[in-house]
Amino acid sequence: MYKVVIIDDEPIIVKGLEKTVKWKEFGCAVAGTAYNGIEGMELIRKERPDMLISDICMPRMGGLSMIAALKSEFPNMEITILTGYRDFDYAQQSIRLGVCRFLLKPSKMDELNEAIRAMLERLEEKAPRQKEDFPEDGAQEEKEGLESAASSFIVKNALAFIEANYAERLKLADVADNVYVSQWHLSKLLNKYTGQNFSEILNHVRMEKEKELLETPSLRIGDIAEKVGFLDMAHFSRVFKKQVGISANEYRNTVSIPQKKREKEEI
Repeated sequence: MYKVVIIDDEPIIVKGLEKTVKWKEFGCAVAGTAYNGIEGMELIRKERPDMLISDICMPRMGGLSMIAALKSEFPNMEITILTGYRDFDYAQQSIRLGVCRFLLKPSKMDELNEAIRAMLERLEEKAPRQKEDFPEDGAQEEKEGLESAASSFIVKNALAFIEANYAERLKLADVADNVYVSQWHLSKLLNKYTGQNFSEILNHVRMEKEKELLETPSLRIGDIAEKVGFLDMAHFSRVFKKQVGISANEYRNTVSIPQKKREKEEI
């Protein structure tokens, strides 16, 4: 039996899908239901369903980020989106991220049945490959997920979030929550796509901002360090020297300010 999860913030729709669809005839069973995105992600991580029918605009989560998170972390799960959000470009992007069907509410029963059959066909097509390719712990599944459009979408959003929040006491957990994947999965994606871990990426962003601020002589180095997110001056000094090769003071005196003077003279 294939496992199905249903997520929608409208209880009547959840109950309708759970009770009206002839799941047994499709060889499926509803493993659980949820009424918002956060609960839905927890349920999916617990049950690891084969199929998901979900709204895409819900409290506490929604949109393309949710789709990307699901397809990246669970690449073999088939998804049908059932929504009242009528936007053609949005639907196209959802399909590019790996959604099987994008249905508009209210949907007819034959549309739902067709979507379920389409998801089953895709699952059955994958089954022989899974038996052949995954003799051990699903390493091939992870590889496919890392290379997918969904994973790329997540990394792009994660890097944008780091860029916008570098001055905060940012942790990997904060970024993972923002892009709706687990910390472990995000860490794998960052390493795959950037060749760096979270700390290295964050420190690089902070150092670039630090170098820009060092061009202003009136700003104290300690104040600049705090502006870019460092509360420990000793830690800042170690990171700056490791990233740049010289101390912040040396950089200001030999690179940043002299370069700014030369640019003014050229003007």
